[in-house]
Amino acid sequence: MNNFWSVVWTFFWCFAFVAYLFALFAIIGDLFRDHKLNGWWKAVWIIFLVFVPFLTALVYLIARGRGMAERNMKEAADTQAAVDAHIRDVTSSTSPADEIAKAQQLLSSGAITQQEFDHLKARALG
Repeated sequence: MNNFWSVVWTFFWCFAFVAYLFALFAIIGDLFRDHKLNGWWKAVWIIFLVFVPFLTALVYLIARGRGMAERNMKEAADTQAAVDAHIRDVTSSTSPADEIAKAQQLLSSGAITQQEFDHLKARALG
């Protein structure tokens, strides 16, 4: 019976340690993402996180939690906008007929050779 509770206790402390590490890395990431905070203040927070880690993490989450959430939401929105822009760029490509027509115009104007036209046509169709 004693062995069972020691295993449960070990699992609890392992979980608490991993949760603390997640919070610590989130705080450090937020510190360096915050462009409004002075570099000296960032250094002070890091020093306190090293020497008084649990209390500092708790104070940081209480004092700067709202700003931390806003920066996370802004980063998520920026990432979503970048993904949407990439998807629009990829899906807005012209049809093969349009590409061949443009290549035909370039061939007619003398900007490309027949061999280059054939290559563009093959790439548009393939």
